[in-house]
Amino acid sequence: MAQLTLPSNSKVNKNGRTFKAQDGAKKTRTFKVYRYDPSTDENPRVDRYEVDVSGVSMVLDGLIKIKDKMDPSLAFRRSCREGVCGSCAFNINGANTLACTTSLEEMGDGDITVYPLPHQPVMKDLVTDLTNFYKQHASIEPYLQAKDKEPETEWKQSQEDRAKLDGLYECILCACCSTACPSYWWNGDTESGENEYLGPAALLQSYRWLSDSRDQHTNERLDAIEDEFKLYRCHTIMNCAQVCPKHLNPAKAIADIKKLMVNRPAQKAAKTPAE
Repeated sequence: MAQLTLPSNSKVNKNGRTFKAQDGAKKTRTFKVYRYDPSTDENPRVDRYEVDVSGVSMVLDGLIKIKDKMDPSLAFRRSCREGVCGSCAFNINGANTLACTTSLEEMGDGDITVYPLPHQPVMKDLVTDLTNFYKQHASIEPYLQAKDKEPETEWKQSQEDRAKLDGLYECILCACCSTACPSYWWNGDTESGENEYLGPAALLQSYRWLSDSRDQHTNERLDAIEDEFKLYRCHTIMNCAQVCPKHLNPAKAIADIKKLMVNRPAQKAAKTPAE
């Protein structure tokens, strides 16, 4: 692989590299971007990019312009650019959010800082390792489970029961909520898998299936998370609800799961799919 060289309009300082805007830039904004490559022995740094933001509306567009025009070594994830896939979740100006739905206008006139999601292993620059996050999501078994024979056609559900899923199914697994939760930082990733808090995202998804009238494994699902760490390490700090780019409320979902735990005797009868 060819070795990347610094562009002629960049310079190195003790805090990182500075990339000047190209001649003729009409409107510039400074992006301060976290840089780190664990495969080297270099410490993390913050590089500064003076970006010509003429025709650039979103933070993600600015990062793409940096990679395409200024520094091809910058690594980050992105895909849909429409707030659907959750790939471009970063910590932007101190808050977890999606770069593709964060406009430069709402950032004000100051510099724009872009860091990886907090308290996750950094694979390179803005790319974090979410292996454990996805493992926790898989652990809540996010799919319909039936005890009765499954219907041969569609599984009918009333409009009232369907409405109970609003505010739950919209989660895009961007990890903004879990990585903004101090309790998840402390208890969300243990090598043994024990004494592990599942975090806001996984528990929101758990409640999505607990709320589904078609699912008949309510007690089994509750048994799986009735643990002092998996569920009860939520301290209702509310960071999860504040940063969710889809405006969901994982803290409320977790509180509702706890209510189901308390009312378990009334939940013993298996749910029956709507006729």
